[in-house]
Amino acid sequence: MKAIQADLLDFTAEPDWGDTQSPAVRWRPAHWLLVGDDGRIAGVQAEAPDAGVQRLDHRGRLLMPGFIDTHVHSPQIGVMASYGTELLDWLNTYTFPAETAWADPAVAAAGSAHFLDALLAHGTTSAVVFPTVHKTSAEALFAAASARGMRIIGGKVLMDRHAPAALMDNVAQAERDCIDLIQRWHGQGRNSYAVTVRFAPTSTAAQLAMAGELCRADPTLYMQTHVAENRDEVRWVSQLFPSARSYLDVYASAGLLHPRSVLAHGIWLDADDRAALHHSGAQIAFCPSSNLFLGSGLFDWRATAAAGAKVSIASDVGGGTSLSMQRTLADGYKVQAMAGQRLTAWSALHAATRGAANALHLGHEIGSLDVGRVADLCIWDWSVGAVDTRRLSMARDLHEQLFAWMTLSDERHLVGTWVAGHNKTMRSAA
Repeated sequence: MKAIQADLLDFTAEPDWGDTQSPAVRWRPAHWLLVGDDGRIAGVQAEAPDAGVQRLDHRGRLLMPGFIDTHVHSPQIGVMASYGTELLDWLNTYTFPAETAWADPAVAAAGSAHFLDALLAHGTTSAVVFPTVHKTSAEALFAAASARGMRIIGGKVLMDRHAPAALMDNVAQAERDCIDLIQRWHGQGRNSYAVTVRFAPTSTAAQLAMAGELCRADPTLYMQTHVAENRDEVRWVSQLFPSARSYLDVYASAGLLHPRSVLAHGIWLDADDRAALHHSGAQIAFCPSSNLFLGSGLFDWRATAAAGAKVSIASDVGGGTSLSMQRTLADGYKVQAMAGQRLTAWSALHAATRGAANALHLGHEIGSLDVGRVADLCIWDWSVGAVDTRRLSMARDLHEQLFAWMTLSDERHLVGTWVAGHNKTMRSAA
């Protein structure tokens, strides 16, 4: 048994939009979090634990559940901050060449290890990940995640058209690869398999139908893809699938819209699309940094949430410019501000922790500091320099304090990351 003393912050429910005094916030300053030998949270208490318990003193620091990134690409760290293109040109110019190299198992293994260590170094302990079209890239991702004990959802990317030859599969081989990967990795340890459609333009109708059959055969499988990110992309989809009512309808018609579907972006959706998301139980992974960097558009979070659809937060690296969820959330605030909305720290942080966990049907495992949850934790410094130290000292209430921290902090504030009760990235002795 270990006990960590810190300022504990998590959520008991989803905060109402715009409510800075939300009762869903659970704030327990200078409390002890107890972590059992099984790697799960055993309790929280104000009083010091028994003398026989190992005590870790992080008084004056913030302790939260590890962040959950619901859309990120493992092979794309090397193409972050690439100049000058929108989505479709960016894919052809930067992304596809980078992904081609992952056909080599050694490259995939080294890249997956580097990627997951980078997530941990930014306070992200769980993620929904796109590797590449190569079967070996999914194997490398799951193996590296298992070695670290991380909760990872991923799967071999499906692409059988409109891509370089080195990145295309075919329906029959892709199906065989997916079935083998599902049998070997889905539900093994903390790994889950996601049927992974790159996006509608790079899959034929036959491949989309095959993906839908995989989902129907096993309702515990996830599905991940992109939808309505860029206006040119939306127009292209309408040309490729003229009978579909909308871009989202392409996936719905193929059986790919269900409670475990994670669709990145969703900027250019209409009211009918949002209603379909609600009825299916699917979620949108909001990727504000990527949307701003690629000039894709401004996602309407409030309209999506008002329709009853789930929204989580994602870095979308390499279109996104940082694996830091705080930087991503700060960009999310700016995107909503452009629409005249104000994203509270509570709604933002909830969407990156308990909200994401619930949307992924993993609230029983991650996303909160509830007793029995896996001890995926991060310990943060409130401030690391003159600017944020001064700003935090001026905070008038808890929300202002957390909003300033969320906006000004990043991976430099991370003291340590714990995965299943094991210390992975501790910066200082504890």
